[in-house]
Order: sequence, then C-alpha cells, then structure tokens
Amino acid sequence: MNATKKWIFLKISGATLAPLMLWFIINLINFYDQGYSDVVNFFSTSSSKFLFSIFIINAYFFSALSVSEVFEDYIANDKIKNVANKVLYASAVVIPLITIILISKL
Repeated sequence: MNATKKWIFLKISGATLAPLMLWFIINLINFYDQGYSDVVNFFSTSSSKFLFSIFIINAYFFSALSVSEVFEDYIANDKIKNVANKVLYASAVVIPLITIILISKL
C-alpha cells in the first residue's frame, strides 16, 4: 500500500510540476536581460510569491520521493537507508521553508 501511495504522489506532483516549471522558465527567460530591481519587483507581487512557493514545495516533494526510491533500491543496509531518508525528507521541508520565508520578506 505504501508503494502505491508513493507512486500516486509521484504522478500527481509530476503533473502539477510541469505547468509550474513552464511558468517559471518563461519568467526566467524574461529576466535574462533585466536588472536586479525588475526581478525583485516580480517576486514582490503576491501571485508570483504564491506560484513560486507552490513550485518550490512541489519540486522538493517530487525530488524527495524520487531520491527515496533510489535509496530503497540501492542501499541494502536498513539503518543507513532510514537515516538517508530522514535527512532527505527533513531537507525537503527545511530548504523550501527557508526559501519561502526569504521570498516573503521581499
């Protein structure tokens, strides 16, 4: 049952990640020739903050689930596997949280 839930979460997060990544890439292309103040102005709008926050949370969630599958497949020692998964999941919570807090201060 756990593997099924993980598979479903991977598919849902991957499907929601695609349009968010497209939105981010389009805006990143627009930033290419602009200055720092234009980038700060973009991230100062509430809609951009919200979409970027969802993008970051979703991206880290997707990557944590994907990498944990690699741990399950290639790490034979259960203790090392459990520690690696716990560190991975903790970083998947802490890094987006710090990013969102810093973006919200703009």
